[in-house]
Amino acid sequence: MLYRGAMSAMALATILCAAPCGAFAFDDAKYPDLRGQWIGLRMPSCRGQPSFDPIKCWGTTQDAPLTPEYRAIFEENLVDQHVGGQGTNATSTCLAPGMPMVMNAHSPMEIIVLPETTYIRVDHIRDTRRRIYTDGRDWSEEIEPSFDGYSIGNWIDTDGDGRYDVLEVETRAFKGPRSYDASGLPLHRDNKSVFKERIYLDKADPNLLHDDITVIDNGLTRPWTVMKTYRRNANPQPFWIDYICAEGNQLVRIENQNYMLSGDGYLMPTRKGQAPPDLKYFKQYQK
Repeated sequence: MLYRGAMSAMALATILCAAPCGAFAFDDAKYPDLRGQWIGLRMPSCRGQPSFDPIKCWGTTQDAPLTPEYRAIFEENLVDQHVGGQGTNATSTCLAPGMPMVMNAHSPMEIIVLPETTYIRVDHIRDTRRRIYTDGRDWSEEIEPSFDGYSIGNWIDTDGDGRYDVLEVETRAFKGPRSYDASGLPLHRDNKSVFKERIYLDKADPNLLHDDITVIDNGLTRPWTVMKTYRRNANPQPFWIDYICAEGNQLVRIENQNYMLSGDGYLMPTRKGQAPPDLKYFKQYQK
């Protein structure tokens, strides 16, 4: 009786599990091991926030192949930042970094591989979750634009050993404003950017991850390709920072002007000679 009962219980468990378990089961041995915390690498001599091309410092040294129009916009942005403004860097007001800035990995990155979707999470400005659909879908005619865009990927086995080793991704459907990095290096305002990526582990060191990103954008004279590299944190139980942009953010944007909240709680200018905002909705009192 005990044997028969045990067999019945196992049969019931199999029936109950068949549909939901089968839907999510996949052979993770066929995929590269991307577990852990990934930290972006860049030139040690470069100061400030990460640049789009990590082997060059941000600013004009990026040598981005910008059109004359967008080179002028970028240079004007640099002048504005030099005198205290934010230029074309919209993340100063806590807007999402979006693509491709999110892949600069200001904060550590996590990659979660599931059968039909690969997630890339970076907690910077907000908790970004890039969804890369690998379920064989095609592009839809109607996609809601977003800062991160819409990504379709394909796992491939480049060396024929029966294991996937490269994730190819194409990302479209954006809204803005967006820039390549905090220097304000601009993407075209039409938001018709297309990003093509090849994400793969280093052949010699499985704790190094590469992301070859090619940008196709109307603000460029030609496609622009850079290789980003991330190192896996050796700590198997890493610390994940909870980043909330609104906490302690002293920058205030009013009428396309940037101001700052001073330590004593008053609005102050960010540049020399900056006029205060329009106070027409406040009753004026004579002193």
